[in-house]
Amino acid sequence: MNKHSAIRNPQSEFQVREILTPREAAQYLSVHVRTIYRLVKQGEIPGRKIGGSWRFKKETLDEWLSGRENSSPEEKE
Repeated sequence: MNKHSAIRNPQSEFQVREILTPREAAQYLSVHVRTIYRLVKQGEIPGRKIGGSWRFKKETLDEWLSGRENSSPEEKE
């Protein structure tokens, strides 16, 4: 596999990319991109706005997801 094959294959990009666009974050979390925008607007999902566009660290999304699994239902509301 050459260094360019990861660029052409969207599935393998998640293995390489650490910073995700909203569309990539939605695909990674298996939700609709509108859900990502709703969650970030409500402050429920960690992200940063850079130059007018939202970006998400894959590692931070993993931590956020793990934290939601470990919290009680009352804490999620």
